[in-house]
Parts: sequence; structure tokens; C-alpha cells
Amino acid sequence: MKRPPLGGKFATLLTATGIGNLADGLLLTGAPLLAASLTRSPLLVSLVTAMASLPWLIFALHAGALADRRDRKKIIIALAWTRAALLLSAAVAAFAGLAPLPLLYVVVFLAGISEVFSDVSSQSLIPLVVTRAQLTSANSRLMAVQNAANSFLAAPLAGVLIGFGAFCVFGIAGFLFTLSALVLIRLRGSFRADRPEKTTVRADIAQGISFLVHHRLLRSVAVLSGTLNLAFTAYFSIFVLWASGPGSEIGLTPPEYGVLLVTLAVGSVMGAFLAEFLVLRLGETMLILGGPSAISLLLLVPWIVPYVQAVAPTFVLLAICLGATNVALVSMRQRLIPPELLGRVNSSYRLIGMGTVPLGALVGGAIGSATNLETVFVSAVVIALSGVLAAAASVSPRRILAAEIP
Repeated sequence: MKRPPLGGKFATLLTATGIGNLADGLLLTGAPLLAASLTRSPLLVSLVTAMASLPWLIFALHAGALADRRDRKKIIIALAWTRAALLLSAAVAAFAGLAPLPLLYVVVFLAGISEVFSDVSSQSLIPLVVTRAQLTSANSRLMAVQNAANSFLAAPLAGVLIGFGAFCVFGIAGFLFTLSALVLIRLRGSFRADRPEKTTVRADIAQGISFLVHHRLLRSVAVLSGTLNLAFTAYFSIFVLWASGPGSEIGLTPPEYGVLLVTLAVGSVMGAFLAEFLVLRLGETMLILGGPSAISLLLLVPWIVPYVQAVAPTFVLLAICLGATNVALVSMRQRLIPPELLGRVNSSYRLIGMGTVPLGALVGGAIGSATNLETVFVSAVVIALSGVLAAAASVSPRRILAAEIP
């Protein structure tokens, strides 16, 4: 299938996204590895993921209101500068020998705040850069680059940098955010939604929540996303203990664990590029419901067969399903939500979808500490499949077509 040209503005956005996500990936992979090198407590390790995702619960709604009030490009640039300053400061502190575990919690929480505002603005920016007909193509390319940078490049690099110290992970990530901001400055034009009426922030937030609550299809998919993220986060927040370090079942070293995560990146990139083809062949409904079902069952493999020869190909298949499903979900939301409400409804959606991530991390850590890691794995699969079954009653091709904005 020949992909339509998306233009120079999209190319600039794609480049900045790739650089920024490489920085995100270093922190995402490096933080749990660093925590696992400092403690073998499942709860303390999972707390890293919880602290990184907690800002979604606190700031998501305000991020959406800001994205619909201000130029979305300028918001993303300002937050790239903010994260650069934060991480470069953390690198200096880590090099000076400050307590690494408390510092890690603070850094991932503050970086998470910036990520919330940046991600909401970024998803709301895409429909202002490409046409509606190009949304699936644009999202598939963006997510392919995001996944490649987050895991394919960042995972092995983080595994190597951890050997030199936390200051290397923080410092390189800070430099990359600086570079991302410089690239995005080249994106010309205004990227502010048309809003003829003036309202308060509180009214803006209420309008976004109301739209989502009264939209049966979006509401059901938001709950599905929240359920899946709770289950997957509980699983992966303690998976590093199952796979890496002394006494682990798979027995990988930190650099080897980083290489294992590359398989997730490979699959995610493949899934993102295959998303258009799969939507045409299977339909959005089959992808949105079938993808999470397949992922849930594949999560059992590392528990049943704890060998890297089985886990690596399983992770590729799992990530293909995840990458394709995410493209379908994001593209659908961008077609169903009016442009002037996109930031607020997206933030309300992601409050549900991402708000369960810190809860999932704490649940995974608590269950793992109270029982064992195997119980976490089985519980995560049961929760994920329950979410898919609940959403199946509301998601259908007819409802998606009827809900599209003209």
C-alpha cells in the first residue's frame, strides 16, 4: 500500500518525537533497572513506575484544558526544556553521590508531570498537522518512531549506561530533551485550536468530562484502556525481578535485560506499521478487542516457560498486537472528538486510561510482596481479559461509524 505524503511539518514533528522518546525510553528503562540494583523489594521497585505515572491522576484534566487554550507546539517545547533542566540537574546530583533511590523517585515524578502535559498536547497537535484521511498513516509512523526510540534504541543503551552510574542515564536523557526542543522550534505556524468563546479552566474541564461520560463508545474504550493498563503495569512493574538479577527465574544481567526489551520495541514498530493493513483486513473493532485478548494470553508464557528463547519471540508477538491496537485507538479518538475539545476529552480519556497505571504498579508490588510473582502474573491476565469482555458489549463497527464527527 502506498502511503500518502505527510509534508515537511510532519517530518519535523516526527524527528522531534523520536529524539524526545529516546530520552523518555532511557528514563523508562533505566529507572527500574537502577531501582532493582539498589533493592530486591518488589514494592520498592514497583514504586518507581507508580511515581512516574502518578501525575496522570493529578494533572491530566488540567493538561487537556491547557492544550485547548494555548499553542500546542509551544507547550511541548516548554516542557522539553523543563525536563532537560530537571534531568541535567539530577545528573549533577547523582554524580555528587546523593541518595540514589529517593532521588530516583523524585526525578521520575517530576518528569512524569511534564510528560502528562506534553503527551496530551502532542496527541492534540497531530490533527492540526495532517488531514483526517492521513490520521492513521501519521499515527502509525509516529508510534513506530516512538516505539523504536523508547525501547529498540533506549533499552540496550540504558542497560549499558547503568553500568557507569545513574548520572549517565540522567545526563544523556537531559541532553536529548534539549535537542528535541531545538528541532521542534523549526515547526512553523500556529497550532492553537479555534475557540471563539472565553470560558474558565473549571468550565473547560467539566465540558471535556461531560463529553466523554455521555459518549458511550469513548467511555467504554476508556474503561478498557484503564483496565488493561492496570493489569499490564502490575505485570511489568515486577517483571524485572522475574527476569534480571540474583535469584531471578530467567537469570539475565541488566544489559541482557535491556536487550530482551528490544524485542518489545521490534514488535511495537512492526505493529505500528502493520496497523493500516490490519484495520483494512480485520476492521477497527477486531483490532481493538482482539489485540488486547491476544496480549493477555501471551503474558502467561514467561511464567509457564521462563527461558529467554521462549520469552523473546513472545514479546515480539505481544508488542505487534499492542502497537497496532494503539494506532487504531488513537486514530479513532481523533475522528470522534471535535477539534476544539480534543485536548480536554483526550485528557479525560487518559485520566481513566493512565490513571490506573500507578494503582497497577502498587497492586503488582503489593501482591508480589505478600505472595509471589506468579500470582501477579495470573491476576494481571484475569483482569485484562475481564476488561475486554466488558468492552465487547459497546464496541462495534456500526457504533464507530455513527459516532464519527462530520
